[in-house]
Amino acid sequence: MKKILIAICCLWSFALKAEVIVVDGDSLLIDGRRVRLEGIDAPEYNQNCYDANGVMYKCGQKAKEALAEAVKSGVKCQKMNTDIYQREVSICYAGKVNINQQMVRNGWAVAYTRYFPDFALDEENARKEKRGIWKGRFMRPDLYRALETDKVQHE
Repeated sequence: MKKILIAICCLWSFALKAEVIVVDGDSLLIDGRRVRLEGIDAPEYNQNCYDANGVMYKCGQKAKEALAEAVKSGVKCQKMNTDIYQREVSICYAGKVNINQQMVRNGWAVAYTRYFPDFALDEENARKEKRGIWKGRFMRPDLYRALETDKVQHE
C-alpha cells in the first residue's frame, strides 16, 4: 500500500509540472497558454544593445536567457488580465521570487510604468548599479518596437 501511495504522489506531481517555453524576455508559453509578464518590458528578441565598451551584443537574447534561468525550476503565474493580443498578463513566481520584479532588478527588463508602476524603484536601482542592459546603451523596447513597425510600414 505504501508503494502505491508513493507512486500516485509521484505521478500526481509529474502531471502538475507545466510545459514552459520562454518566448522572449517578458513572454512565456505555459501548457499552450500565452503569458505576458505584467509590469515589465524586456528588449525584443532580435534587439541589439551596446555594452560599457560600446560593443554591440544581442540583449534581447540575453533577456530571454535570463528569464529561462529564472523559470528553469518551474513557474506559477497569477493572471491579472488579458491584453489585446489575448495573452494572459500575469505576475509569475518561481517559489517565492517574483520573476517579473527579478527581471527588472537584474536589468534585463525595464519597468512598464505606464500600466504597472510597482517596479519603478527596481529599475532605478538596476540603472544606478549598472546591471544587465544598464551596463551600456540601449533603446527602450517600446521605442524599438515603434521604430521597427514604422520601418516595415515604409518598406
